[in-house]
Amino acid sequence: MSSRPTAVNTGNPPALAIDAASLRFGQRQLWSGLSLAVEPGEFVAVLGANGSGKTSLLKVILGQQHLTAGTVFIGGRPAHRGSDDIGYVPQQRRIDTHTPLRARDLVGQGIDGHRWGIGWPRPGRRRQIEAILDKVGAIGYADMPVGLLSGGEQQRVRIAQALVSDPHLLLCDEPLLSLDPRSQGTITALVDRRRHAEGTAVVFVTHEINPVLPYVDRVLYLAGGQFRVGSVEEVLNSRTLSDLYQTPVEVIRASDRILVAGIPESLRHPGHDAHHVVGAS
Repeated sequence: MSSRPTAVNTGNPPALAIDAASLRFGQRQLWSGLSLAVEPGEFVAVLGANGSGKTSLLKVILGQQHLTAGTVFIGGRPAHRGSDDIGYVPQQRRIDTHTPLRARDLVGQGIDGHRWGIGWPRPGRRRQIEAILDKVGAIGYADMPVGLLSGGEQQRVRIAQALVSDPHLLLCDEPLLSLDPRSQGTITALVDRRRHAEGTAVVFVTHEINPVLPYVDRVLYLAGGQFRVGSVEEVLNSRTLSDLYQTPVEVIRASDRILVAGIPESLRHPGHDAHHVVGAS
């Protein structure tokens, strides 16, 4: 169950560099003093309870949310809206079955700035879209309406949309929600192949650690206005999580899975057992 460091040391700036970052909304401090450098090819899982600031962190990286303090750099440049260096897979929402948008049209939005429709024609555009659809295993339904695709198929297309501009950093916000275990495994393996093949850094927000466990290099865990960064072994243990939550939390390792017991009920994700929680103390 060890993590597998695959970061590429090229001598270039980190794909993502967060330094002494704090985020506050009114009197509520989500986190303070957060520093994190994600190297090319590295896979970082972001975990934590509801309201801990996971999605807010992604918004900061995307340039959609200003920090209270600190800095964020993408490839050595300040984070800003619309960066071509970032690919983003948002939280999954089922697309209406009557939507006429085809899979290739959705991917094309990653080139055209997320406008509805087929996008502006230009030389090589179609080949670019088909190439990325083929890489994620979705070329077979390129011309199907996205509303008729399964949840796993839709996620393949969304990942293709995020990768079509060939970003250096891939942000994934709960991409495994509502997927069956087989589809979860398919999507995580797809992301892993991309970071190995292209050196793309991955920041992967999830409530479910077990599907990504074979691929994770490091974990960023947010809870109660605090955070911990380190390997799976360093962060996902009883002592660390008990300290973060200020309540006894037990981490159990069973075969190749991690079970967590004791996280307060109010902090669990609706409809899910956070990290396969098996009880509360």
